[in-house]
Amino acid sequence: MGDSKRRPLAGRRSVLLGMAGLASAALSACANSGSPTVPTASGAGPATGNAPVTGPATPPPSIAAKSSEQAAAALAPAGPSTAQAAPGKEQVLAEFAGRNPKEWGLHVTGVVNRSASAKVALTFDACGGHGGTGCDHTLLQTLRRLNVPATLFVNSRWIHANPGLSAELAADPLFELANHGTAHLPLSVNGKSAYGIQGTASVAAAYDEVMGNQQILQELTGKVAQFFRPGTAFYDDVAVDMTRRLGMLPVNFTVNGDGGATYSAATVAAEVGRAAAGDIVISHFNRPAAGTAGGYARALPRLLDHGVAFGRLGDVLTP
Repeated sequence: MGDSKRRPLAGRRSVLLGMAGLASAALSACANSGSPTVPTASGAGPATGNAPVTGPATPPPSIAAKSSEQAAAALAPAGPSTAQAAPGKEQVLAEFAGRNPKEWGLHVTGVVNRSASAKVALTFDACGGHGGTGCDHTLLQTLRRLNVPATLFVNSRWIHANPGLSAELAADPLFELANHGTAHLPLSVNGKSAYGIQGTASVAAAYDEVMGNQQILQELTGKVAQFFRPGTAFYDDVAVDMTRRLGMLPVNFTVNGDGGATYSAATVAAEVGRAAAGDIVISHFNRPAAGTAGGYARALPRLLDHGVAFGRLGDVLTP
């Protein structure tokens, strides 16, 4: 569904044209083909489009952080300042070689799931891949009309399919672009899987998954992306430490807004409507046929009427 009908902004095209050689990954995360995996209450991760639905979708409750201690640890400094150059691949391999993961999932030590801010942070993923390169312009129009800021986690496959639109979003001060990986893989150092998608198989592969898209985002925006979320939102603890070593905060969520773009508008409105101070909400803006836009159109005016304030991750978190 690309952005062939969008008018790209000047000044970015020369950089983006160099991305034409990017290969399209074989994964079909966030794809229309096949039946999406319905997130469970215990996982509540994004749908992948790679596994059949085993039962009716039951909206999970908002997810709380595992403990106050882990929440505090997650908000600790991310390692090198984004003003410093990230360590090179060989240095990262030397530092992390031989480390064995002890945790795997959405709530892993070092992952930021909420903020200490009085604001709510809305985050929207764009996963790319077959069937996942669309854009929910109605959703973006609602955010702009209501002047609600958001952080957009974009995958390199989506950027490659939407160069003009990516440049437009990068230039819009209401939005902040963040790193959603290169091939939309779970971030692992030993090939662990999530929702039927095999994760990166080594420290080297995890580095490439993070830094491949980081370079594309820096060329696109002229800035170093501060936040990372992997495909499926699953990490292991070694990959989390590596992400922080590379100068990014690994971020997940406390509120699952659209169930991987599988929820109806009514369910999206109910889930997003629960958001309160400090919550980080995950949804998707690459699936225009989903109920996401309709749900946000209902929920946001109500939240604003109740005095809820919104901020981008860069407004509520300190890398």
